[in-house]
Amino acid sequence: MIVCIIQARMGSSRFPGKVMKKIDGKPIIQVLVERLKKSKLLDAIVIATSKKKENNVLDKFCKKKRILFFRGSESDVLSRYCNCAAKFEAKTIVRITSDCPLIDPEVVDKIVSFFLKKNFDYVSNNTPSLSRTWPNGSDVEVFSYEALKKLNKKKLNKFHREHVTTFFYKSKKFKSHQIKNNYDWSNYRYTMDYPEDLTVIKKIFGHLKRKKKFGYLPQIISILKQDKKIQKINLKYI
Repeated sequence: MIVCIIQARMGSSRFPGKVMKKIDGKPIIQVLVERLKKSKLLDAIVIATSKKKENNVLDKFCKKKRILFFRGSESDVLSRYCNCAAKFEAKTIVRITSDCPLIDPEVVDKIVSFFLKKNFDYVSNNTPSLSRTWPNGSDVEVFSYEALKKLNKKKLNKFHREHVTTFFYKSKKFKSHQIKNNYDWSNYRYTMDYPEDLTVIKKIFGHLKRKKKFGYLPQIISILKQDKKIQKINLKYI
């Protein structure tokens, strides 16, 4: 089973409740799930959040939309992922965060396909961040359940347990690989950490809707190149 686990919560310190902010009448999290359903390789998509009461709204939303759902630790996100993967019998895990509502399913399939063909524990297009060539907002990480179980058993500090995969590429104990893009588009940002980012995403979405395009990665970059005013909105965060 290739299971995509979307990390999401309502309690973001920089932008509280961002996962339920709406684009064209739909919550961000719904837009993300609908785009991931275009993937040809994912067997299941699960939203994984914490047991904190504030996330009940996510629980209710997922039940209403019949989206697979899991609740685990708030701070130990690594254990949340491991327990979620076990419940849904994942052999290969695709990690997506709710910060990436404009994720390209073709990019997801490209990273997953590479992982399945090669002998790595962990493959990503975004980490380490200093050597990334993909836009911020197109982040995909893929790793095996076996590697995740080994990682979860290690005595890791709070940082590694909160950020889930950092130990994969910072340690020589795991075989990791970063996939490079054909072009260096690392200066483009359409992730969602701050209110300004939501404005950028809404403007991109508006362009796509007018042009009746899905919003694959090259289409999004084309919009940002043509309308440079959009980039200036969240430029201070790049």
